[in-house]
This record gives sequence, structure tokens and C-alpha cells, in this order.
Amino acid sequence: MSAAAKELGVTPSAVSQQVRKLEESLGVTLLERIGRRVELTSWGVLFHKEIAKGFGQLLHSVDVLERARSQTGIVLSALSSVVNKWIGRKVFEWQVIYPDANVKIIGRDEEPKMGDGSCDFRITYGKRVDVHAHFTALYTDWIVPACSPRLLAKRALNSPADILTFPLLNIEWEQHYLRPPQWSEWAQLVGAVCNEKLSGLFFALSSSAIDAAVNGHGFVLAQVSMIEDELNSGTLVAPYDIRLQLPESYYLAWDRAALEKPYGKEFHKWIISIARKQAIISAP
Repeated sequence: MSAAAKELGVTPSAVSQQVRKLEESLGVTLLERIGRRVELTSWGVLFHKEIAKGFGQLLHSVDVLERARSQTGIVLSALSSVVNKWIGRKVFEWQVIYPDANVKIIGRDEEPKMGDGSCDFRITYGKRVDVHAHFTALYTDWIVPACSPRLLAKRALNSPADILTFPLLNIEWEQHYLRPPQWSEWAQLVGAVCNEKLSGLFFALSSSAIDAAVNGHGFVLAQVSMIEDELNSGTLVAPYDIRLQLPESYYLAWDRAALEKPYGKEFHKWIISIARKQAIISAP
């Protein structure tokens, strides 16, 4: 009785009281008290044998759940361009901090269904985040004209308006997103007129337009968050740092159970922290 009380964190008298209540409920004597000793009666032996099966199954269930939490790791879904040009690059910083944490990143533009076990966290954009129960804003990005330095090797820029004389790469998002700033709006910002004949190439993904600019095919209105590495390496340059803000923010959504996974809370906190840094970098 003392050992049971110690394991349960109660007094021996509390254990005795619960046993008596159980005996009254069942209508049988489970424990036979002989002096200071306590032994199971035949009814107690039979009852213990059966309930031990149930407790064994409970312990097994807890073990299965714990192994599932530990083995599946963290699953992050994000928009394709965000995976290619932002979080897919930043995640190496996470790996340095938490080398034992497993993270799987999935690039998809359709919103996943949280709670079915296929996704723990989701980075999305704009009002589409409303389909999720738990979410928070990350950052609102800005765009800036950028191109390969090779494009400027034979032609000098004398003013921001000169950018509009080069081939212009356009990004046209799906209709459920608010339209991002276009070249005509940037031209208006610098007091110029956009030549529509030079802007006939459109991309559905920001990452594809950025890659085309890296390859020297023209200027792109690129998100600052997505060209950080290219600017640092010199594969892209931004001759004039004149920026326009996107109309909506990026968001982080999550399944509540994800925070109970190993490193789940840390991953949630980490994404929010790098997003705050990105907000500062992206703003003019």
C-alpha cells in the first residue's frame, strides 16, 4: 500500500479508501488484510488479471503515440516560390541550431488540410490563410527592380526610367491573390511611362521570373526576401533601390498538435523570429 501510494503521489490512507470504494462498487472483497499484511483474495487475483490487460494496452498506446511523434518529424508546407527562394534557404540556419530535428518541406500552392497528419505548418499568402484555424502574420514583402549584371555590361543606366527600356519580366499570380505591383505602377512611381511592348513575358511563379532575370533575360520586379542570396552573390543587382510594397502579408498557419511534436514549439518560434528579421530587411 505504501509503494502504491508513493507511485501515485498520495497517502497510503487515500489508497486504502479508494480500494474500499472499489470493493463496494463491485460487491466483492479484493484485498484480505492479515495483521499488517495485505494479500489479494481469489476475486482480487481474477480482477487484477483482467484489468492488467487494459492497462497494458494503455501503455502500448502511449508508446505508439510517442514513437509516432518522434519519428515523423516536422512537416512544413509552403508556396512553391517561398520554398525555392526563401524558407528552403533559411532552413539551413535552423539545422545548425537544432541538428537532431527532422524537417520535411513540401512546396505546393494549394492550401493543405490541417489536422489530417500530412502537414504541421503552412506558409501562405494573403486571405487564403482564413481556411486555417490557427495562424499569425509573418511579414509584408517589398519588390525592387533587379537584373543580371551581364545585362548592364554594354548599356549604362542614367536614371531609374532607363530600366523601362530593357526587356521586362512580369509576374502574374492566380486570381485568388490580390494583384502584385506591376511595371506600370513602378514606372509611375519614378515619373516615367512603361513601354508595354517590352513587357510581354509573364510568369506564374515569382521564382521562375527571378531565375530568368539571373540568366540575363531582363529586369524583374523581385521580392526582396527572394533575391537576398542572389544580391549577396552578385548574380543579381538592383541598380536603383526604389521599392513597392506587396498588397498582402505572408502568414504562418499550424495544426495545434504540431506544437506537441518534438521541436514543434521551437520551430514555430524560429519561423516567426526570421520573419521579423525579414520584415526589417525588405522594408525600404
